[in-house]
Amino acid sequence: MTTTTTAAASRAPSKWTYKDFTWALSLFGTAVGAGVLFLPIKAGAGGFWPLVILALIAAPMTWFAHKSLARFVLSAKNPDADITDTVEEHFGKTGANLITFAYFFAIYPIVLIYGVGITNTVDSFLVNQMGMESIPRWLLSGCLIAAMTCGVVFGKELMLKATSAMVYPLVFILLALSVYLIPDWNTSMMSVSPDWGSMPSVIWLAIPIIVFSFNHSPIISQFSKEQRRVYGDDAVKKTDMITGGAAMMLMGFVMFFVFSVVLSLSPEQLSIAQEQNISVLSYLANVHESPFISILGPVVAFAAITSSYFGHFLGAHEGLVGLGKSRSKAPIGKIEKASLVFIVVTTWVVAIINPSILGMIETMGAPMIAAILFLMPVYAMKKVPAMAKLQTSAPVQIFTAICGVAAITSVIYGAF
Repeated sequence: MTTTTTAAASRAPSKWTYKDFTWALSLFGTAVGAGVLFLPIKAGAGGFWPLVILALIAAPMTWFAHKSLARFVLSAKNPDADITDTVEEHFGKTGANLITFAYFFAIYPIVLIYGVGITNTVDSFLVNQMGMESIPRWLLSGCLIAAMTCGVVFGKELMLKATSAMVYPLVFILLALSVYLIPDWNTSMMSVSPDWGSMPSVIWLAIPIIVFSFNHSPIISQFSKEQRRVYGDDAVKKTDMITGGAAMMLMGFVMFFVFSVVLSLSPEQLSIAQEQNISVLSYLANVHESPFISILGPVVAFAAITSSYFGHFLGAHEGLVGLGKSRSKAPIGKIEKASLVFIVVTTWVVAIINPSILGMIETMGAPMIAAILFLMPVYAMKKVPAMAKLQTSAPVQIFTAICGVAAITSVIYGAF
């Protein structure tokens, strides 16, 4: 990169460009996945007013955490360092191994969740929309997981292009569904008198699903490196601005979808959807007379879960291979094959067992994400000298840490 390019770029780090907008869309697209399809069920379970409060804290939660993680990546001496390199630089090899382990267990449970989700989505579609008998669960889940995994293993580049291309039509269709449901809005949710005494605990217990559904940390490392390459020392201003834009887009779009779905259903219907362990779109397809929703709902759910499965499977496999290499002297080919078999078999077993998807999100996915996304950057700001000039303000650090602790402790509380 030339000095002229750097100077030109650094002159206007706080002005929006088309490239900034495409990056914000990429962050947005990374977050909008299958988790959004289960968000209305959990977020709406506590009633309308807790949902309003969750909507208000979702944007700052998302922005503060992701901009702190971006600053953490920018604190590395090497401008080409990714998040793993940065962790090793600041916390040593032991810390890097610990974070790699935590990151694997932040991604791997999501693969398990999607194994259950895709099986339930297809089964619900075959029974309710196609009028067929249920296929034996072990066979249906095995075929679906094998097909998706083959797509990843034998057509990785094609699958990555396909999933990237699916994000924006998916977003458009979800927006169209949100608008389409407006005539069905009713006051049943708002007519439930709020119990202000239990409000804090309702919000506390819903934070993990917010963390999970708005998470776009997997792309933050590459995003931060690119901003540093272009803007140099001014990259912090740019990453703050773009992560803020993505957070506002997520808050506006996702929460509109959540409110539209919640207002079109009753509290009892949301409870039934949770009991049936299906996404809200599959449930809408089963109760709606409109052919638009009855067909499009399951198709969108299938696309969202499939696209999310591909990316998370690659991340989980890469993480498990990394853990295997650090603990075994076996040839890399054997480690890769063993890791592949382990993930596929465990995903299949969990899909057959059919545990609660929301329960898995809350107990397995969200805590590890919260530890890496909310707590690690704040800890680094206090302990790592290189982070001293990249610290966020004290109120931001406190709020971020409280949200991270809340996400983890609510899971522990829920387990008992």
